[in-house]
Amino acid sequence: MNLLEQTLSRITPPDEAAIQYARNRLNTITKSQQGFGYLENILIKYAGITGQKMPKVPKKCTIVVCADHGVAEMGVSAYPVETTVQMTRNYLVAKGAVANALSNFSGAHMIVVDMGIATSMEDLPGLIDRKIGYGTKNMAKGPAMSRAQAIEALTTGIELVNEYAKQGYQCFLPGEMGIANTTASAAIVATFGNLTPEQATGRGTNISDERLKVKIDVVRQALEVNKPNAADGIDVLAKVGGFELGCIAGIMIGAAANNCVVMLDGFNTGVAALIANSICPLVKHYLIGSHLSAEPAHKKMLELLGLKPYINMNFRLGEATGSSIAINFLDVAIKTYTNSTTCNEANFTIRTAKNLALKKAHEQLEQAIARIQPLDAKSMETCSLYVDNLTKPIHSLGAIEDLAIKIAGITADPKPNNLHKTILLFMNNAETTENSLSHRTHDFSAIHTFAKHAEAELLLIDLDLPKEVTDLNNVRHELQTPTMSPEQMMQAIEIGMNIANEQANKGMNVIGLGDSGTSNHTRSAAILFAYTEQSFDNASSHQLDITNPLDVLKQLGDAQTAALVGAIIAGASNHCAIILDNFTTSIAALLAVKIAPEVKNYLIASQLSPDPAHKLTLNLLELPISLNLDMSIGQGCASALGMKLLDASMHMLNDMKTFGQAAVAVANDGPGAKRQNKNI
Repeated sequence: MNLLEQTLSRITPPDEAAIQYARNRLNTITKSQQGFGYLENILIKYAGITGQKMPKVPKKCTIVVCADHGVAEMGVSAYPVETTVQMTRNYLVAKGAVANALSNFSGAHMIVVDMGIATSMEDLPGLIDRKIGYGTKNMAKGPAMSRAQAIEALTTGIELVNEYAKQGYQCFLPGEMGIANTTASAAIVATFGNLTPEQATGRGTNISDERLKVKIDVVRQALEVNKPNAADGIDVLAKVGGFELGCIAGIMIGAAANNCVVMLDGFNTGVAALIANSICPLVKHYLIGSHLSAEPAHKKMLELLGLKPYINMNFRLGEATGSSIAINFLDVAIKTYTNSTTCNEANFTIRTAKNLALKKAHEQLEQAIARIQPLDAKSMETCSLYVDNLTKPIHSLGAIEDLAIKIAGITADPKPNNLHKTILLFMNNAETTENSLSHRTHDFSAIHTFAKHAEAELLLIDLDLPKEVTDLNNVRHELQTPTMSPEQMMQAIEIGMNIANEQANKGMNVIGLGDSGTSNHTRSAAILFAYTEQSFDNASSHQLDITNPLDVLKQLGDAQTAALVGAIIAGASNHCAIILDNFTTSIAALLAVKIAPEVKNYLIASQLSPDPAHKLTLNLLELPISLNLDMSIGQGCASALGMKLLDASMHMLNDMKTFGQAAVAVANDGPGAKRQNKNI
């Protein structure tokens, strides 16, 4: 029995006892709190994979597998064939690739494997040499490799996992590098998914329309010449695959046999998963999805595997890009599940409005609005050009690039680096002494954990306003009377502004917002409906002037929303990025934008909650949604995850090297050919 057969015989279904224990414990944890959405699914799956009822944050290994493809001679890529060699050196010498930057971000150990680079790489220190051949053959003319070579590629992946699993690694993040590999992947997904070449083939390295037509025709030729058998994963790998894709499929098989998890990346690791799953259907239970690639067939691929993407950031790159971000979801889910962060450990402060020196609220608001400036265009232009010339296909990191450019505009720094983060939760507890924040810290254990994970300060602010300002237990006869007097509303706005100003004066440049769980969802919905001209019971009795957002806030809002509005406006006036959490914080942002339109440029959405009104509000704000986690807990937990996305963008901006610095070829086709330059 060879190693592949031995390994397949060791694969069993995940541990049902650990799964049930984790599910029951999560039900207990979330009884007093709302759901953690898909984070619960990820945690439960990991418990079953490892068999650990109380799992620990895993030791992670990023494996970048490199190989060339003979089909590259057909001119299917925007980059020359020698780019595979140059990028491999970049990983290990310049250490300036996306894989390096995001391994730094995720805390993963990174290794690089030569499975079939088309030249000798013996002089490259640190490279793991498992070369099967000097690139595959041209699959448009015949099989890419022999069946024996396909099995050798699979076996190599198994051997790598066996070695690193012995060292305590329980999570593997596979990535790949090889010019023309998305052409091979298109042929593979077309085979398993019964897709046409047009449906299966995407732009890969962001190629032009003309080259895309060539690529589609090459995929068609490869399928017609080889006729790969969808019922035999090894046959598909041999006929239209690549050495690196076979190795990654072997990594997945080896991980399943060692009770380890594999976090999928994008299109190429997805087709490797299709191969592994064809060989052993149990393998898919050891895989966790990460992002939805810009490649058109990636969605179909994930459906075939029964996996869900949690990130939608328009990535079109391998190198463990999406998986390096998604692994943070597992980390914070485990920390929350095991309650590894206590109130004493968290950077946690309670403030009350009594400690604030209140001024003339209207005057302060007008001054703050006047200070809000457009984003710094010159810094954004400089940052954009620099990002486009980092060693990656142009625009291949989607929203991560957009976030870096936005932060450059907010901070007026073309290459920002240090982000100082704080999360603010406003609430009003003055009416009941026993309900004071000092007695309720246990209710915020989740955000303690999330804030610490995001390396953000956490500030809970008791508005300490008289009971009549906000009566959360009485919706005032179905919204027929205002919640606040003008004076009371302005006092709440002023408190929010003062808190945000204090944080900015302390050097904070990223402000996350949370919903304390005491805000009135009914009133937030009324505000939304007022601006979307939809009917809402008795809301019309207010005779609202929707051209005056302060009147809308006074009539339909509450003190917490007013304080959030003040914090958002003051944050923008101090050049801070504002990260939104859920529906309530998004409604506050909508009101802030109605008051001061320039605020919109400073807003960043994190994830989409299951509340349909949340999506509608973000659409009104025209904010892209990066994470699909279905979290409804609020409290700023989603804001904390949004902060982690900013951290990833900063690692891209500051850890990566340019084409000139790393001696890597620039694009010769598509938009990159007009933008990338080795002299930048």
